[in-house]
Amino acid sequence: MARRSTKAPPPEEYEERILDVDVVDEMQGSFLEYAYSVIYSRALPDARDGLKPVHRRILHQMNDMGLRPERPYVKCARVVGEVMGKLHPHGDSAIYDALVRLAQPFSMRLPLVDGHGNFGSLGNDDPPAAMRYTECRPAPAASLMVESIDEDTVDFQDNYDGSEREPVALPAAFPNLLVNGSSGIAVGMATNMPPHNLGEVIAAARHLIRHPGADLETLMRYVPGPDLPTGGRIVGLDGIKDAYETGRGTFKMRATVSIEDVTPRRKGIVVTELPFSVGPEKVKAKVKDLTNAKKLQGIADLKDLTDRAHGLRLVFEIKNGFNPEAVLEQLYKLTPMEETFGINNVALVDGQPLTLGLKELLEVYLDHRFSVVRRRSEFRRTKRSDRLHLVEGLLVALLDIDEVIRIIRGSENAAQAKERLIAHFSLSEIQTQYILDTPLRRLTKFDRLELEAERDRLTEEIAALTAILDSDAELRKLVSGELAAVAKKYGTERRTVLLESAGTPVGAVPLQVADDPCRVLLSSTGLLARTANGEPLTVEDAKRSKHDVIVSAVPSTARGSVGAVTSAGRLLRLAVIDLPQLPDTAGPPTLAGGAPVAEFLTLEDDERLLCLTTLDESSPGLALGTLQGVVKRVVPDYPANKDELEVITLKDGDRIVGATELRTGEEDLVFVTSDAQLLRYQANQVRPQGRPAGGMAGIKLADGAEVIAFDVVDPAADAVVFTVAGSTGALDGAWVQTAKLTPFDQFPRKGRATGGVRCQRFLKGEDRLTFAWSGATPARAANKNGTPVDLPAPDPRRDGSGTPLAKTVTVVAGPV
Repeated sequence: MARRSTKAPPPEEYEERILDVDVVDEMQGSFLEYAYSVIYSRALPDARDGLKPVHRRILHQMNDMGLRPERPYVKCARVVGEVMGKLHPHGDSAIYDALVRLAQPFSMRLPLVDGHGNFGSLGNDDPPAAMRYTECRPAPAASLMVESIDEDTVDFQDNYDGSEREPVALPAAFPNLLVNGSSGIAVGMATNMPPHNLGEVIAAARHLIRHPGADLETLMRYVPGPDLPTGGRIVGLDGIKDAYETGRGTFKMRATVSIEDVTPRRKGIVVTELPFSVGPEKVKAKVKDLTNAKKLQGIADLKDLTDRAHGLRLVFEIKNGFNPEAVLEQLYKLTPMEETFGINNVALVDGQPLTLGLKELLEVYLDHRFSVVRRRSEFRRTKRSDRLHLVEGLLVALLDIDEVIRIIRGSENAAQAKERLIAHFSLSEIQTQYILDTPLRRLTKFDRLELEAERDRLTEEIAALTAILDSDAELRKLVSGELAAVAKKYGTERRTVLLESAGTPVGAVPLQVADDPCRVLLSSTGLLARTANGEPLTVEDAKRSKHDVIVSAVPSTARGSVGAVTSAGRLLRLAVIDLPQLPDTAGPPTLAGGAPVAEFLTLEDDERLLCLTTLDESSPGLALGTLQGVVKRVVPDYPANKDELEVITLKDGDRIVGATELRTGEEDLVFVTSDAQLLRYQANQVRPQGRPAGGMAGIKLADGAEVIAFDVVDPAADAVVFTVAGSTGALDGAWVQTAKLTPFDQFPRKGRATGGVRCQRFLKGEDRLTFAWSGATPARAANKNGTPVDLPAPDPRRDGSGTPLAKTVTVVAGPV
């Protein structure tokens, strides 16, 4: 049951009136009002000062608050509150976001606010701190925007409630819209303008002042393209020319990168500049997603080494086997390291949104600047004329100051004195009032001289201002000169590199390194590398350099694997692509550009790498010799699914002293012991054994003797035996060494497991061999640091004594 209302019916004068309105007309009218409000009062910049209302209000209010670049910072919350309460009827977050952007050097080519605190990071990866924590003050460039605003240079209008006055546009002593750009989305339209270099834009504006009919091609000689705050590269200039001509166009932005050696093993792509408005976190997230989805290949690791000292630094570590150039093209194609910027030069001109080209933007700005300077000159001339009028009146009074005093003293009141002075001296009312208000202490002789000097100065200034106002040429000259001064003080070098084309097209460089033949090398100093081709190395005795003694070399392919045999009887699989590639240059081979073994293999403290071997199971296999005289030929059985294999079972205290891959199986095996015995026999006397086997007797050792060298020698080659005898009997504790180089054919073959023959006779004080080597000539020797050492002349005596060594020899190797 409905309840009856107890309220009295409203009086007749308050009766509700209902108007019938077509909903289509109402929606259309309301939408147009809303659209106009968004376009004019929020989203689009004015072509004169390049500012949206919120930015203009921030700068004007900061100036009105007395904030200056040389004065202390104030809390951003204070500025936001003043702007919101007096000028901008919107939320504080919108005002603060606009304030933050004005302070970001990566958003503004010439920042207008000097921020103190966390004002965000590139790409908004790190948002700014709350406005209660941050502080701000106008940047030096902001002073140019509001310069002479109190000299009637621009029109003012009421604020939203009529309680304050705000400028329609700022004086803007530089072309802010082109220099700092703008972006915004209105209703049915949007603007997106890139930043430019201040010096270039002012140079184009000054040229246009001198030559109003200049064409676009001439202006583009001064402004060849945008200059982004974050640097980077712009690829392709056709879209820029379209934008400068029609107001619309596109161009591609690319990161600035370099390809460097980031580790001894790998190359990397180092990014130092990103495209405009792209942050490192966005790039890292995209790379991670693409890598997980298998759409991006070749990246081993991504490190962000960005800091305050060095700026942006993203390091992409490239997997071995991939071409860095091809990976970089993938990054450009798939990640934000290459972005497209769509230029849409929409700005307000006389309250109407227009799409403007470069020349039109400069013309609108210059017209505004001409108006500002003209109004400023009129204001200054009026001020100086008013002051001159007062000064002239005061000078008239000073010429007859006694009469002035007499008239004033004889008057009944101030009004009568004023009337009598006007009548007597033919002064104006303003001049007379000024004379009456001037204290007597200003009427001295010295003040008269000052007033005459001031009169002359004012007359000159008024004449100069009149010349500016009466001559369009003088006005243009003044504006051009002021712009030149701004460019000289605030101009900076261009940051963005402009490129006509992208260079090498995508796909021109293969993504992965081709599986071409190469040779894997091991130096005497424990460096590993691979060559650019599979050709044998040429040895030149005339030229020696550090790390040129190569103790092992095996053929392979760039994407293949080789084995590394250690003194502990282990064979470790080694990916060839991980090894650094030596430059394909002429001259003797050297591994100075190689990488240490420790970069690729993990060895025990007492374990060392002896040789490299192919993993070809059709080869004759490995030949091993141990400290205790054991010899073994290993059956080449290397499972592909294992990275570590055991090639011999060693007895306690035993270790491998020499290992070499056989080429034909017809080579000679050579043992040399510490008591100067050498045993040579054919490799076919040793039966091949499986990998777990412990080998067989290789040489018969005398009591206290041990094997110091085991080598494989081709009997058909011109070979030598190098031995070094020594003792610890020297007074200084150093080794006293004598060495002997003997032709290999002086040593006869003996049976396996026999004692062999003497290879060097000990001199007085010598009791053992400290080093021995057998192999083909030419032989190369070096010390432990890889520095070359000359070998003695050959001695045909098999058991002769050695000659003193000038330098210590720790390694000898033949051609590989």
